[in-house]
Amino acid sequence: MPRRRIVIALGGNALLKRGEPLTVANQRANVRAAALAIAPITDGNDIVISHGNGPQVGMLALQAAHSDSGTPLDVLGAETEGMIGYMIEQELGNCVPFERPLATMLTMVEVDPDDPAFQNPTKPIGPMYTEAEAKQLAEQKGWTVAADGTGWRRVVPSPLPKRIFEIRPIKWLIEKQTIVICAGGGGIPTMYRGETLVGAEVVIDKDRASAVLAREVNADLLVLATDVAGVFADWGTANHRLIRHATPAQLREQRFGAGSMGPKVEAAIAFVKETGKRAAIGSLEEIGQIVAGEAGTIIERS
Repeated sequence: MPRRRIVIALGGNALLKRGEPLTVANQRANVRAAALAIAPITDGNDIVISHGNGPQVGMLALQAAHSDSGTPLDVLGAETEGMIGYMIEQELGNCVPFERPLATMLTMVEVDPDDPAFQNPTKPIGPMYTEAEAKQLAEQKGWTVAADGTGWRRVVPSPLPKRIFEIRPIKWLIEKQTIVICAGGGGIPTMYRGETLVGAEVVIDKDRASAVLAREVNADLLVLATDVAGVFADWGTANHRLIRHATPAQLREQRFGAGSMGPKVEAAIAFVKETGKRAAIGSLEEIGQIVAGEAGTIIERS
């Protein structure tokens, strides 16, 4: 088969399964499982990996809130990119031939300071609280909090990604057949204040940033890996069914929650419409079949 360039966006389940304590041992075990799933498709393909960081950045933000460090979200994002990238490099490096290089790239992603998201924080980070705890913390720390399922969480703005600053060195590494880990957690959020680049107190959606990454590296395929088999129509009803193939227009006819499948579907649609290439959403465990077009939800122009 001809060599393909594949961007794989690992969902949070690649690092921490639902309900698991946030320990290094748990994260490493899940990264190892992800590495075993990805390794077979690295042979003969260019591979770029992005990943979520919600639990990790949330925990670091909580630690910062209870100390005098005042560490902002952009710095915490950089910390998680390094930590998670290290784990992916090590575990995947143990699964691929020794001569195949891997590299983690700290990745700054630009957002627009005038993005409407700054006026409407929606991205939950950190642990779950009771309503009373959340509102007390909001008063003490100046947070915005909102209901999330059965509890309450801190929410921050999630503006759209505009561009990836390190895209040229990422491309240089890919050309040397390096497996590149980048844009973790949606990238390190940055914006221009006048002519000066500064950090932004936001979290960029990982899937939307991955779609920008895939477009900019001229990927043939964008895979959004998660913990379900794909995109389901009528989810939550007795009639739910897996959508195996769809065009962007067909997916637009469905309704998906902003906190669940919505961002993945939007990211996949954007990549397909902008490039004419294929996107797929599905289970990490089936990533080999997804790349072969035999599993998951495949999104194409026609």
